[in-house]
Amino acid sequence: MSMYGRDPWGGSLEINAADSATDDDRSRNLNDLDRAALSRPLDETQQSWLLGPAEQKKKKKYVDLGCIIVSRKIFVWTVGSIVAAALLVGLITVIVEAVPRHRHNHTPADNFTLALHKALMFFNAQKSGKLPKHNNVSWRGSSCLSDGKGKQGSFYKDLVGGYYDAGDAIKFHFPASFAMTMLSWSVIEYSAKYEAAGELNHVKEIIKWGADYFLKTFNSSSDTINTMIAQVGTGDTSGGSTTPNDHYCWMRPEDIDYERLVTECSHCSDLAAEMAAALASASIVFKDNKAYSQKLVHGARTLFQFARDQRGRYSERGSEAAIFYNSTSYWDEFVWGGAWLYYATGNNSYLQLATNPGIAKHAGAFWGGPDYGVLSWDNKLAGTQLLLSRLRLFLSPGYPYEEILRTFHNQTSIIMCSYLPIFTKFNRTRGGLIELNHGRPQPLQYVVNAAFLATLYSDYLEAADTPGWYCGPNFYSTDVLRDFAKTQIDYILGKNPRKMSYVVGFGNHYPKHVHHRGASIPKNKIRYNCKGGWKWRDTTKPNPNTLVGAMVAGPDRHDGFRDVRTNYNYTEPTIAGNAGLVAALVALSGDKTTGIDKNTIFSAVPPMFPTPPPPPAPWRP
Repeated sequence: MSMYGRDPWGGSLEINAADSATDDDRSRNLNDLDRAALSRPLDETQQSWLLGPAEQKKKKKYVDLGCIIVSRKIFVWTVGSIVAAALLVGLITVIVEAVPRHRHNHTPADNFTLALHKALMFFNAQKSGKLPKHNNVSWRGSSCLSDGKGKQGSFYKDLVGGYYDAGDAIKFHFPASFAMTMLSWSVIEYSAKYEAAGELNHVKEIIKWGADYFLKTFNSSSDTINTMIAQVGTGDTSGGSTTPNDHYCWMRPEDIDYERLVTECSHCSDLAAEMAAALASASIVFKDNKAYSQKLVHGARTLFQFARDQRGRYSERGSEAAIFYNSTSYWDEFVWGGAWLYYATGNNSYLQLATNPGIAKHAGAFWGGPDYGVLSWDNKLAGTQLLLSRLRLFLSPGYPYEEILRTFHNQTSIIMCSYLPIFTKFNRTRGGLIELNHGRPQPLQYVVNAAFLATLYSDYLEAADTPGWYCGPNFYSTDVLRDFAKTQIDYILGKNPRKMSYVVGFGNHYPKHVHHRGASIPKNKIRYNCKGGWKWRDTTKPNPNTLVGAMVAGPDRHDGFRDVRTNYNYTEPTIAGNAGLVAALVALSGDKTTGIDKNTIFSAVPPMFPTPPPPPAPWRP
């Protein structure tokens, strides 16, 4: 029997069922087919019927590695690649080692960061009260633990804590408040730079130490007050007084045993408004801790209302403050405190006060003068003008604030012009230090504040995509401001005719006879009484303890400096001066591209314009 199928090449294909040929026989028989018949293209089905053996492939060569067998070709390529890579790495290493390395001792940014670490440590050395476990100043201990205790019927339980002002053990609350405001401002603007330097937690702890103490100096739980504490300790030695106090005696703070007077004040608008600024700015620093931040805001509101209600300068009426930290006016603190309270609360009433032309006029915003543009613990006008220029640059609130804000902005530009060497408002020493206090003693505290303002204004303009500003018809880039700030801070860090670093512990040549009781008396388990410490005050030997990070008062107008302990006009540091130094250093530190934090300061500020209403619901029949 047979079956018939269609021959794909034409004709019939007969398949005999009886054909018992094996598969091998059939395969061999296909070799007899006419190969010429395959000259035209075949489809897949046709090709699959051709069962003839494929041409024998070339036999691959393998390498037996014992555990595996691999292609010889792959083995050769792999080994070759490894050898080539090793040769390339070796060549690169030889080249790198052969090229001479240009090692810079310190770039300016590195210097500023290194100095920042030290400048912050000064505040650890100035702490009063029961010190934290890790204060990191080995020669300091807890001190003045009886401050403010024992007075019956007062609003305060104690006045333990805070910071000693300078080389003595007095706690002056007016410059201390300014110091904390400056530190908070620098954190608000440059928290990323503090973080990069590893100092953010440290500086926040310093601010909190100050803020917690300020809350003790008035009835911070009340909405209204009629008095506050202006000072703890006393230093008046006029008239040849021999009564033991913080200036007559030369003692370690830990050994003080004399009575420390507490000075109250009921008409102290400048002090209250400055402390309000300190608490308001700190509330922004600690905004993530809502309970604490609100506590600070409440205290700031209470103080500011007190400042407005009971007018007067804290240093008038023959107070001791007039000798050491005399305040010339309280109007600048009204604008300064109002601006900070606006940023802390978003309440427009504070902005209205801060931008009131009458208050600005009283603060001296429109008449200039020899000290115009000089930010200090006494006069905050230059800082306020920049702080409110920030509002115009980034939020542009418009009417009714635009006119006065534009005026502040223009005045800030003029102040920045006055800092430049091409202008002659302020003289310079031969070594290049700007004489913001016109050759009077203790110049550095003013210089560091100006360096901070200049760098900050430069960063404001950069953040606003503005390449510079005008001084008359001439345009100056923001780099000019940074260069001014750098040259001034470089001078303080040692680039001056004496090659003297005026920051203790920075560099190899710095003051060794700092006017400071704690640093000048050895910690040797001997308690030196009021007069017993005089020998340490008068000795010509260097201080036994290094007051790391302290910026001394500075050189004279001829770049001269006397490293003499008893001459406080050269060798005494202050917390207000060091706060400005810290602010300037962090502003200049690190990478310039980091810039400022544009938004944090506006966290509590509501939108400048009302939100448009939602669109109406779609019409339905």
